[in-house]
Amino acid sequence: MDTENATEQINGKFKGKDILSLDQFSSKDIQILFSAVKKMKNIAVNSKPSKLLQGKIITLLFYEPSSRTFGSFSAAVKRLGGQTIAVQDPQRVSSVAKGETLEDTIRVFESYCDAIVIRHPEKGKVKAAADAAFFIPVINGGDGVGEHPTQALYDLYTIYEKFKTLENLTLLIAGDLLNGRTVHSLLKGLSLFKRNTVYLLSPSQLRLSRDDFFTFSNKGLKLIEIESTKDIPKNAHVWYWTRVQKERFTNMKLYEKVKNRFILTPQLIKDYGNKNMILMHPLPRIEEIAKDVDTDPRAVYLRSQIRNGMYVRMALLALILGKSVKNKR
Repeated sequence: MDTENATEQINGKFKGKDILSLDQFSSKDIQILFSAVKKMKNIAVNSKPSKLLQGKIITLLFYEPSSRTFGSFSAAVKRLGGQTIAVQDPQRVSSVAKGETLEDTIRVFESYCDAIVIRHPEKGKVKAAADAAFFIPVINGGDGVGEHPTQALYDLYTIYEKFKTLENLTLLIAGDLLNGRTVHSLLKGLSLFKRNTVYLLSPSQLRLSRDDFFTFSNKGLKLIEIESTKDIPKNAHVWYWTRVQKERFTNMKLYEKVKNRFILTPQLIKDYGNKNMILMHPLPRIEEIAKDVDTDPRAVYLRSQIRNGMYVRMALLALILGKSVKNKR
């Protein structure tokens, strides 16, 4: 929505706000969202008919391939009684193919709906879309190597659900930390809470950018970069594995060199894990997690983590569209 500052702070008031970055959130805002998630989970798990979004239409405008984000937003809207306009690959199937600008596309679709969820391969384009929208909120469904705020919100919820806190945690984040928008958003979320330590495991070519490293460190996160699995702490609460993102590489020789540098295996978990930890991944998983890990009860990436994505997006949509999501006592 076009405002003086398209990334304005939530400040406890979600209605009408664009959701572009974790920078907009405080720890209090996240707790408000988490309280709403409980009601959404109850609706979904029990297949309860809901009219929270009855009469509302949400456009899903995805310029980049997606299955989980697209699918869970679509399911979230429909679980709450709303409807969607689904546009995947607009470069091919819409007037974008004729040369229509992003700004014009946004202004056309905002005439049809109550909110737009957009994914775009270029960092900054989602903010441009939000600036172009005059009347309705825009949600960032992932912008290139920038951010993926709704992914981070449900990752945080998954961690909170397990440990009942987002403070005093030790995490391992492994894989493509340079290009991983899910990583960038998750670190922003973790920086809102006190005394968190994050071990960053990646090939040197894919380590977190220096700007990001110092920004997050200055926000209070204790970041420790490692390049060997031998340095994984045995007391971690969370292992967060990520894939090396082939689509972000222009040098395929470099991609082949680093793509399988770190693979999560049962043996690695046995050597460095602990019984209370959880294993997470934003998906899609390619070869960086052995399929034998899937049956480990600590592996939540195909269980609660993915389900929580729908619940969190249900709550977020309801909040920004001004619907009451208070739990009845």
